[in-house]
Amino acid sequence: MSASTRILVADDETPIRRLLRTALTAEGYDVIEAEDGNQALAAAAKEKPDAVLLDLGLPDLDGAEVLARIREWSPMPVVVLTARDAESQKIAALDAGADDYVTKPFAMGELLARLRAALRHRLQSDGTPPIFNAGKVSVDLTRRIVTVDGAEVKLTPKEYDLLRMLVRNAGRVLTHQMLLKEVWGPAHLHDTPYLRVYVRQLRQKLGDDTATLILSEPGVGYRLAKG
Repeated sequence: MSASTRILVADDETPIRRLLRTALTAEGYDVIEAEDGNQALAAAAKEKPDAVLLDLGLPDLDGAEVLARIREWSPMPVVVLTARDAESQKIAALDAGADDYVTKPFAMGELLARLRAALRHRLQSDGTPPIFNAGKVSVDLTRRIVTVDGAEVKLTPKEYDLLRMLVRNAGRVLTHQMLLKEVWGPAHLHDTPYLRVYVRQLRQKLGDDTATLILSEPGVGYRLAKG
């Protein structure tokens, strides 16, 4: 899974996509946009987002068909966002595999809460607790909040992506190449010194001075101690 929390917004209304991009970006999410069903399917397959906000009224494919195709190969959370409010349509979408159903017009706070719930449920089904605790360090994966002794710690996007990858695999050794590929991309597979700089920065911000949280596996990679 990608290290970043990425949300695919599939909606043919430009103002809606713009509104959602602004709100989601402010919450720390990365946003991918699609304006029709075929674009949504292509983006879901290529980008493998962590969740999808899906309009049912797409111009080329009905959103229900897009949902059905996604469910053929992926359990990624899908929150339906649509003007259709008939009970039968809600039931059909939920039965087809939607994680939630929000009708337009919508309250942004409620939509974000439902999205967090869908992400949290998916983490739980994958066996990953939505909140990771280890000593004084706490990482809320759904809200992208990191605290040390209860005080929020500000991480750069790449620092958070690296920490999230370690948290999602707590107790497992992740090789240098695996971390570099997932956080920075395939072009950075040999930038091990770069990775060491970020691990050092993370340890400083988390108070991991004795490296008992982020453990080094010499010549191999890193492992996050289980909480």
